[in-house]
Amino acid sequence: MSIIDFLLEPLQYEFMVRAIVTTVIAAIVCAVLSCWLVLIGWSLMGDAVSHAVLPGVVLAYVVGAPFALGALVFGFLAVALIGLIRGTTRVKEDAAIGIVFTTLFALGLVLISVTPSQTDLNHIIFGNILGVSTIELIQIAVLAAVSFAVLFVKRRDLTLYAFDPIHAFAIGLSPRFLGALLLGVLALTAVVALQVVGVILVVAMLIIPGATAYLLTDRFGRMLVIAPALSAAASVVGIYISYWIDAASGGLVVVVQGAVFALVYLFSPRQGLLGRMLARRRTRVAA
Repeated sequence: MSIIDFLLEPLQYEFMVRAIVTTVIAAIVCAVLSCWLVLIGWSLMGDAVSHAVLPGVVLAYVVGAPFALGALVFGFLAVALIGLIRGTTRVKEDAAIGIVFTTLFALGLVLISVTPSQTDLNHIIFGNILGVSTIELIQIAVLAAVSFAVLFVKRRDLTLYAFDPIHAFAIGLSPRFLGALLLGVLALTAVVALQVVGVILVVAMLIIPGATAYLLTDRFGRMLVIAPALSAAASVVGIYISYWIDAASGGLVVVVQGAVFALVYLFSPRQGLLGRMLARRRTRVAA
């Protein structure tokens, strides 16, 4: 089989084309957001929101509503509950996150267990990228466009908030508002990625691209280019591999992203493990 056949054969199937387009859309918007999440240290928050949307997805399936609507409602609910607990009690943020996301995730599992005939556990938990319909693709594209537009318009304010919230407050910006805005975009983006990799692996798409780019550059502007480029490429490779070896598409997308991070971790010129070892060796020789 030639390389041309290898690349073109999957594209003969409409469901594969929809899967690739959907995955690339989700990968790009998740990667852009992940740059801010990595800088602020909100990895756990991304995990919380991605798990907390499960009951919303189940309820949407039960009543026949679009899954994105139920997930979006519970995503914002999770953000609001975390903020409420953090702001009105002595409980710290990490504990509030743990309480909210585990409780809502457990609620989702309970709802699944009592409505087994109307929900598909595998599709909700692990994603169903190969089963994306045209309507779902449009929904995902619209939600991704909204998330991307907010990040683009407020990119300077959000970047200042990520690096120095005190300075942001000093020049008249509201760190509380910017934090809430970023959390809202996080909830929206988690819904976008949900169909691709499912509830369990959403956090990987929200964290790995930004962490990978962070090892490759020390300039935030470059991170915003490197992260989505690597994420989109890894997603396409993952989808192709899943086609040829008949394996879980969402899982392979994340595996490829993780493999890219591992390569960068080892071979990045400045931050890579081997690069640092060589730098230390040169220092010893020079001394």
